[in-house]
Amino acid sequence: MPVEFRHVTKRYAGDLDAPAAVEDLSLTVPAGQTCVLVGPSGCGKTTTLKMVNRLVEPTSGQILIDGVDVARHDPVKLRRGIGYVIQQIGLFPHLTIGGNVAVVPELLGWHAARCRERADELLALVGLDPATYRARYPHELSGGERQRVGVARALAADPPVMLMDEPFGAVDPVVRERLQNEFLRLQADLAKTVLFVTHDIDEAIKLGDRVAVMDVGGRLAQYATPSELLTSPTSEFVARFVGADRGLKRLSLRRVGELPLAMPPVARVGDEAGPARARTLADPFPYLLLLDGLGRPVGWLDRDRIPTEGLLEERLAVPMSPLLEPETTLRDALSMLLAAEVQAGLVVDPRGAMVGMVTADQIGATLRAEGGRTAEGRRPAAAGGTR
Repeated sequence: MPVEFRHVTKRYAGDLDAPAAVEDLSLTVPAGQTCVLVGPSGCGKTTTLKMVNRLVEPTSGQILIDGVDVARHDPVKLRRGIGYVIQQIGLFPHLTIGGNVAVVPELLGWHAARCRERADELLALVGLDPATYRARYPHELSGGERQRVGVARALAADPPVMLMDEPFGAVDPVVRERLQNEFLRLQADLAKTVLFVTHDIDEAIKLGDRVAVMDVGGRLAQYATPSELLTSPTSEFVARFVGADRGLKRLSLRRVGELPLAMPPVARVGDEAGPARARTLADPFPYLLLLDGLGRPVGWLDRDRIPTEGLLEERLAVPMSPLLEPETTLRDALSMLLAAEVQAGLVVDPRGAMVGMVTADQIGATLRAEGGRTAEGRRPAAAGGTR
């Protein structure tokens, strides 16, 4: 369902001389796309979000979901039909994880068996094994796990619209990237209409089909695709907010899974060393990648250190390359390669199995090839075993 703002303004009573929280906001979020609201503190991002589900009422203007003014809906029923995820997550500490996920379906009168089935389905969808997590309580989970539960709870009644208010802002950078990638995977499958608030322009570019840059006073400075935002900022404010490294940020528009991934010489633990050595010597890439029995990377063997006979053992391999997901942006991938001081990263699927390899040279070539281009519309979903 599309979400449309028509000349929406919000002013708080008793503060008539102060700038509006939101000033004459007009924009449309197409059905099934993610609109990221980004801007400095006090620019009205969260206020805009809360007006969609009537936690805050606009002073003037209209907000429509699928062409119907939200003011015509009962607020309680409206909120039960809109997913809502916040930074603090807000799980109920006295309920199990399964109970937290099933809160809205229970309020809607679903049967107990259906509620449990839906909770299990969603826990699995966000990467949490239901048998392991269903009966646990929020205090037994890490911050990243609780955030996943919050997303699952927001999806419980299959809402067409989701509101996400800095949902990944309270976790460390590593967990944050994983949650972002999880969001991209879910959105590729579910195609919800999402309004997502963040203060991080890099997160906005990575996650948004469209980005709304807001200025202090709740004024919309620019509403565009990430590519348009990077190549054609419409004002000095937008250019400063996006940053001087706009060229490098273009790498955030592409994902590792979109590249033609290379495959180095590979062998599995327990394979005969002689044939593996011969394959590696015949390949231009000078290393052998050792995999475990499930196809997960163990580490590298220099071609000159591969035994001429016997079996390949795990102890021989040196883990050197960072592991990337197909949803990892090229910018994040390049950063990880530089931090590890290596030239190649290994792309793995959600089970950790090897998908392919990406190199720093390949990322550099992509950046040069993308220079000056402007992509239109929705970016392609990441490939490489994500679905």
